[in-house]
Amino acid sequence: MKLFFLVAIILFSTILKGQTPDYTPPLKIPLLLSGSFAELRSNHFHSGIDIKTQGVTGLPVFSVADGYVSRIVVSPSGYGKAIYIDHPNGTTSVYGHLNNFRKDISEYIKNFQYEKHSYRVDIAVAKNRFPVKQGDEIAKSGNTGSSGGPHLHFEIRNTETEEPLNPLKYNFPVTDNTAPKIFSLMVAPVDELSHADFQNSKKTFPVVFYDGKYHLKGNPAIPVYGNIGFAVHANDYFDNSWNKCGIYSLELIIDGEVWLAWQHNKFSFDETRYINSFIDYEEYIRSGNRYQKTWKDPGNRLSVYSYEKNQGVFTFDDNDTHSIRLILKDTYENSSVLEWSVKSSLKEITVDEKPFTERFDYREKNEWRAQNFRIAIPEGALYTSVNFEYNSIPANPDFFSNLHIVHKNTTPLHKNTRIQIKPIGLPKNLEQKALLVNVDTLTGKIYAAGGNFEDGWVTGEIRNFGNYAVAVDTVSPEIVPLSITNNNTLTEGNRIRFKISDQLAGIEKYEGYIDGKWALFEYDPRIDQIVHYFDPERFEMGKNHELLLRVTDYKQNTTTYNATFRK
Repeated sequence: MKLFFLVAIILFSTILKGQTPDYTPPLKIPLLLSGSFAELRSNHFHSGIDIKTQGVTGLPVFSVADGYVSRIVVSPSGYGKAIYIDHPNGTTSVYGHLNNFRKDISEYIKNFQYEKHSYRVDIAVAKNRFPVKQGDEIAKSGNTGSSGGPHLHFEIRNTETEEPLNPLKYNFPVTDNTAPKIFSLMVAPVDELSHADFQNSKKTFPVVFYDGKYHLKGNPAIPVYGNIGFAVHANDYFDNSWNKCGIYSLELIIDGEVWLAWQHNKFSFDETRYINSFIDYEEYIRSGNRYQKTWKDPGNRLSVYSYEKNQGVFTFDDNDTHSIRLILKDTYENSSVLEWSVKSSLKEITVDEKPFTERFDYREKNEWRAQNFRIAIPEGALYTSVNFEYNSIPANPDFFSNLHIVHKNTTPLHKNTRIQIKPIGLPKNLEQKALLVNVDTLTGKIYAAGGNFEDGWVTGEIRNFGNYAVAVDTVSPEIVPLSITNNNTLTEGNRIRFKISDQLAGIEKYEGYIDGKWALFEYDPRIDQIVHYFDPERFEMGKNHELLLRVTDYKQNTTTYNATFRK
């Protein structure tokens, strides 16, 4: 019997250890964070934590546990240079924005890039190719990809599902005794028959902190009626850092009853764009402030909600006063409380009926056509049903169509939506140069939206409502040498750099050749630069070389640069 219990204890301990693995830090410096798990970002939740690297690149990065390198990515955007390590406990650790890889890994990647003639690579690595032990150095920290400054982006994922998991649940030595900070409250009527403060529109209220809690400034009992939702503008902070980070959990309590709750323990990349329903997207577009909603749109399939009653919407129609409480927490259980009251007021209000073009149901595929415009919104692209608005006005002479005002940019789209615009006065020889552009009518700026001329229409997919027209791009990309003058004199000893840019359609590809052989140029689109580091193992040094650089945009406009230099 004693042997049985001993075996049972050992098995239980083994299982428990597998559930709560013992990771060590990926950097051997104090872990100060500039970004948290599920922090609110543009069109996505942050899938890991961002660890400060003391404002520099080149710090050693270590594997947090035993395992093997399963994937290596090099990209001019996203995580830049990144390593994925699979661990025996069923998790994968991810290290992003790296400056460079360990020497053997770096050579492996470079060989692959030369084989594929591509700087951008995404490689699934054989299990036995790069085994690692906990604490092995795998790379140096950097600032590559879509990074706003030197730091290490670090993730833990479920290996099987690839779902990001909250790394702060795994006992990394991060100090956090700072509670979330609340800035303001939003009260939102969720239909045309409801009101907040006697208006059928959202209203925000500043908050103040005293007696250990947050309260509305002046403690008003807000008059409301009908179906009402709430939203809160708040951020979390870590000790010794003033970077704005994300809230871990929220609980809405109305008259002592939990009405909605969510926690950020994990999510899937397939659902990350639901952030545009998780926040009040309209307010974000207008003010830049992200209010986290305590109600759930009917088309929101985000999995972070642990409890919801009536999708978080409360119906106020009894002429009584109601007490409401919000509890916000970070991963380390530091909490902040906001308390306020509302008065259910049975007062009829006048709602202006706004004209619209078509009613679009969020549960269905929606299509609509005008004389020179078509739109097809797939099922699941809308979070709520909308009164779709459309208009068309004459555009400036630079465009080959009217300006098509496609609903409002304050309404989010979850999926790509196809639009077609019939061009006006487009010459035959420019048809293959035509594309859709998004027009900011306030600033006059235009942004490429892709698309191609097909059967008399310019067809493309958009991810945001807004103002669209047809333009053409006939201008070739620009190449500016930064380390070679007069097409023959090097000004830098170990590399060649160029600035490459395109006026509208965007750069699709670039190709560099030295002495007729493909040469690796690294690309940083944040500063429009490409750079080749001289490689004596691939190119003979001590001689004259012929350089050819070719840059092509998405409308197949091409610029070529030739030079002869000695190296």
